[in-house]
Amino acid sequence: MAARVITLAFNGVEAVRVDVEVQIVGGESAFILVGLGDKAVGESRERVRAAFSGLGLALPYKRIIANLAPADLQKVGSHYDLPIALALMASMGIIPPDALEGWAAMGELSLDGRIVPVVGALPAAVAAGGLGLGLICPEACGPEAAWAGETRVLAAPSLIALVNHFRGTQVLSPPSPGAMLDTVRGPDLRDVKGQENAKRALEIAAAGGHNLSFIGPPGSGKSMMAARLPGILPPLTPEELLQTSMIHSVAGLIAKGQLTRARPFRTPHHSASMAALTGGGLKAKPGEVSLAHNGVLFLDELPEFGTQALDSLRQPLETGEVVVARANAHVRYPARFQLVAAMNPCRCGHGGPGRGACGRAPRCQTDYQGRISGPLMDRIDLQVEVPPVSAADLALPAPSEGTAEASARVAAARQVQAERAAKAGGHGVSVLNAQAEGDWLETIVDLDPQARALLTRAAEAGGLTARGWTRTLRLARTIADLEGGGPVRRIHVAEALIYRRIAPGGSVVSAVLSA
Repeated sequence: MAARVITLAFNGVEAVRVDVEVQIVGGESAFILVGLGDKAVGESRERVRAAFSGLGLALPYKRIIANLAPADLQKVGSHYDLPIALALMASMGIIPPDALEGWAAMGELSLDGRIVPVVGALPAAVAAGGLGLGLICPEACGPEAAWAGETRVLAAPSLIALVNHFRGTQVLSPPSPGAMLDTVRGPDLRDVKGQENAKRALEIAAAGGHNLSFIGPPGSGKSMMAARLPGILPPLTPEELLQTSMIHSVAGLIAKGQLTRARPFRTPHHSASMAALTGGGLKAKPGEVSLAHNGVLFLDELPEFGTQALDSLRQPLETGEVVVARANAHVRYPARFQLVAAMNPCRCGHGGPGRGACGRAPRCQTDYQGRISGPLMDRIDLQVEVPPVSAADLALPAPSEGTAEASARVAAARQVQAERAAKAGGHGVSVLNAQAEGDWLETIVDLDPQARALLTRAAEAGGLTARGWTRTLRLARTIADLEGGGPVRRIHVAEALIYRRIAPGGSVVSAVLSA
């Protein structure tokens, strides 16, 4: 007798249908599992056998064949235990064969028959709903899967509870979605004394989703200001919340089905490898760039990261996605993040002239900052010099404006961008200025002759690349949006050019003035 149960395999954040077919035939007693499964899948036979024994059931003394189709798709993970067990039960007549129609199943079995949680419940529920199926999952995964909306979810604590449910002796109630966590109030921008130029740059970066780097001596407040960026960013939209939560679900970062509208803020240590940043490993898991999707990736001590790891960020910064290509996997993950970096001017920390200056300047400064490739720096829109905080600044009272005021201005600027995109609609229209390109970018910028002349002169004198030209236009558009969304004028282009550095200690504007 044969039975079939549908389950799902993960390819990045997408779930692909897999048919689990179990057939009991005559012959020598054996339990054979085929279908290109990894070691965890191969061990399902022993977990299923032990779970049946825990329920007082014995496997038939016959040849049991379990096939995971399609056979050429790599199967990874322990969530195949439950569909294999259910298909085997249907073959043995313990569960009515038609009871499992219209359902997909996923879950790992313990030796006593309990169904323990697995990763990926949310994308599995979304995929099951797209196939017109409900999802059977572990009880602990029910609140997470319930966020999929209209998808029917059956969350069971144990194998025996599922058997009783399908036999009509026990009814399992559908789970409720987990809690939506309130955004935790982070540190306030009011704590930062002085550094008005750097705080202005932080606000511009938040308004348009631009990449930002702080360069300054130790103790100047670089990491302090970066830690306050999440507080001035708007919460995730419903669409962004689903995208981000599906990635975190695959990575196993959702606890008790609890979601949050706070944007991700990832801060990997500078010892992180390329695979840790972009994704990979044995099972091609998402990296920090994907876990920071729709949020912020903060790299402190930027030159201390490995050169190969840093240069691996160049492609996702442009495309908004990362493709993890391995011999046994080819996985695509979204990676639309905002890069924020902090670094000292040189290895000893201070660099440049003044008190505590490096004795080997400017060579030490050039060598240290030279660890970061030019193409990567060209992708950073705002490159801000952060001077030391003076004693006079520290003696002043706290600033009158903080996170609340900055977040209000950022929200207003993003509303201007959203309304502009909504009016245009159509293909190639992006909401955030940092993602605008092509005809859409030219449409929203619409430089006047004076502004275009300044930008042209800067490109000729300061060596702006084509990418630098585009990013300067995007930045100028954001600066204008912070003033209400009017036309981009010469003053906006001039401020945008201030943040384009061409060498340690220099900027495009200084090159224009000296030309």
